[in-house]
Amino acid sequence: MRLLIPIVLIALVVVGLSSLFIVKETEYAIRFRLGEVVQTDYEPGLHTKVPFINNIRKFDNRLMTMDMRPEQMNTAEQKFVEVDYYVKWRIMNPRDYYVATRGDQVFTRARLSELIRNDLRDEFAQRTLSEVVSEQRREMMEALVVRADQRFEDFGIDVIDVRIKKIELTDEVLSSVFDRMETQRTEYANELRSLGREEAERIRADADRRVRILLAEAQRDAQRLRGEGDARAAAIYAEAFNQNRDFYSFWRSLEAYNASIGTQNDVMLLDAESDFFRYLDKQQD
Repeated sequence: MRLLIPIVLIALVVVGLSSLFIVKETEYAIRFRLGEVVQTDYEPGLHTKVPFINNIRKFDNRLMTMDMRPEQMNTAEQKFVEVDYYVKWRIMNPRDYYVATRGDQVFTRARLSELIRNDLRDEFAQRTLSEVVSEQRREMMEALVVRADQRFEDFGIDVIDVRIKKIELTDEVLSSVFDRMETQRTEYANELRSLGREEAERIRADADRRVRILLAEAQRDAQRLRGEGDARAAAIYAEAFNQNRDFYSFWRSLEAYNASIGTQNDVMLLDAESDFFRYLDKQQD
């Protein structure tokens, strides 16, 4: 009896401890009865079970991140790119998750990565390189998440996000992209040069036109001013002539003598009795 009592007490303690289990806030708990799922809606805290008949499986209910291995994918232009991406997912229904995967997280990750990889390849195949690196990438990711949610609804899994971290171009694609960029920049530079030459010709033609207009206006103003000057000079001469006609005639004759007589190379044949020499004759008289 002395030996039996401690053994019974120990057995009772073991049975009592094995009938209790704790569910954390970060866990789902499933209770089985001889291999059959009987309960999955446990709240966090301390719970009981029937020893040797019931067993408990626990699964993490937190958001999990699956960092995918970089994959080469082909775009609609038949250009290969290396895509580095990750998937965020969580268990939403522990019963469906266990039934679909037997709680094997390795199988779950393999299945999840396979289906999302195939969907991502399809999305890349429908878009060009410039589209997958532009704003369309967000639309592509949203469509991918919606499709993944539909695929894994029976698995009790909710795919929260699929996000591309980096898109790397292969050496061949990089060379092709650089060549295309160089060609585009050359075409753009040639277009700018052509526009510059066209603008220069337009500016030059406009300047020539303005020069001709300015010269014509200047000549017009010069002719007008010259005419006004000649008219003013004629008026002054006429006014002076009317004041003293004899003196004016004498002054004009002196100017004519100064311009025609006394030069070394000029020869003049005039009648001494002509009116040109009348003031010389009068001076001699």
